[in-house]
Amino acid sequence: MTTPNPMPATQPPELAQPRSTALPLLALMLMLVLAALDQTILSTALPSIARDMPGSLPPAWTFSAYLLAATVVIALYGRLADVHGRKPMLLLAIGLFLLGSLACAASQSMLQLVLARALQGAGGGGLMTLTMLTVAAMFPLAERGRYQSLLGAVYGVATMFGPLTGGWLTEHLSWRWAFGLNVPLALVAFGVLAATLRGQARGPRTPIDHLGAVLLTGALCSALLMTQHERLQLPDWLSAAVLGTVCALCTVAFVLRQRRAAHPLVPLSLFGRPVYAAASMIGLVTGVALYAAVVFIPAYLQTALHLAPTTAAWHLLPLMAGVTAAAISSGRLLRARMPARNLGMGASALVVLGFVLLSAAMQWAPAQPLVLSACLLPLGLGIGLLFPIITMVSQRASPLQLMGIATAVPVMLRSLGGAVGVALLTTLFAEVLHTLVAGHPEAMASAGPHALQAVWACAAAVAVLGVVACRWLPDAPMEQQAQPVVNAGPAGIRATA
Repeated sequence: MTTPNPMPATQPPELAQPRSTALPLLALMLMLVLAALDQTILSTALPSIARDMPGSLPPAWTFSAYLLAATVVIALYGRLADVHGRKPMLLLAIGLFLLGSLACAASQSMLQLVLARALQGAGGGGLMTLTMLTVAAMFPLAERGRYQSLLGAVYGVATMFGPLTGGWLTEHLSWRWAFGLNVPLALVAFGVLAATLRGQARGPRTPIDHLGAVLLTGALCSALLMTQHERLQLPDWLSAAVLGTVCALCTVAFVLRQRRAAHPLVPLSLFGRPVYAAASMIGLVTGVALYAAVVFIPAYLQTALHLAPTTAAWHLLPLMAGVTAAAISSGRLLRARMPARNLGMGASALVVLGFVLLSAAMQWAPAQPLVLSACLLPLGLGIGLLFPIITMVSQRASPLQLMGIATAVPVMLRSLGGAVGVALLTTLFAEVLHTLVAGHPEAMASAGPHALQAVWACAAAVAVLGVVACRWLPDAPMEQQAQPVVNAGPAGIRATA
């Protein structure tokens, strides 16, 4: 096999820069907002859906179907973008998301809604990766950090606004509007991007590793179902032990397949570069941190302090503000030649500090929602600073010919970390709560804060892993990092610096 010519480090080959970047950038941000919103928008609407929709499926399936489908397709979209180009894959993802949203709004049974949510997730999962890839293709390296930071801010804020948006629409209109509003907005974005993004000629296409995709799907689905086994009321034959066995077998088979495949879905050579492995680990940690705060804080404020759902959601405002301001600042700091290692370690330390403060608040001020809300600010600042670092480091550490899958893997791990991390933390919360109230029902009032304190302590320990991983981030300014070149050989694709 021949070695491809090195590509310029400033512009990926599949997508040319449009004549005007403002309009397509707004369309990309709009689609990222819609995809992120729909991850959490139903968390406050499930009771209304359960009342309105006939069927025996648990309402929680409407939430998990989107999460499952979105997580599973992320890596596949990244690889397809490398092979077929970003623009056609982006338009395909928007089309699936649009059709899924329309089907959700028109669903007449719980089964129809669950299937429609899976279709919607199959599009939404691609949008989370493809918007980042398209922005990387639209702007040269010197300007890329600014716009990647905007995408990070948009994603974080939209994820946290999901419960608030869903609660408001359910209360004042109908939960169906949470899906119906997507349709005209997605149509506009589709038209804008189809008209403004210009494709370029592509090189020879390589085959897709379909067996690898099936094995990865099996591993991810079984892992997510295992962590949500009780919530989804799965049948007894599909026990957590069975799902865990399937997950382990699929994972081992997937790794072996990627080592032997001529054109692997996820080239393991990427993880041979410590900087890329570190960025992937940080992506996993940010998923745990973000979703732990978004899920546990509103739930505690509603159940323990009896706040209304919308009021509880507004107490996430410091987290939202921190993510937004820090993500934008992170891009500026990277452009100002601050090493990613220094910025990442400081950001990860802020995440640890946020969870430590939340744990202390559970001990000293568990009934003060404003105190809990204030503790979210350093957490939001840390997460926001990390978002652009993960994307930019991943893209710079990978060959241009593999930028799609290299960008997708940290996004997939962030989604997986959020889903699995929250499920495990929920189990920890339930176990601690059960231990504290066993034989002492009168202790229920104080047991909740203590159980949540254990959750925050565990989350802080996970965040420490992010601090450690930052040691392998680049210690030089981003523009001084050389773009790797792909060499093809008998064993498949490998990257060299």
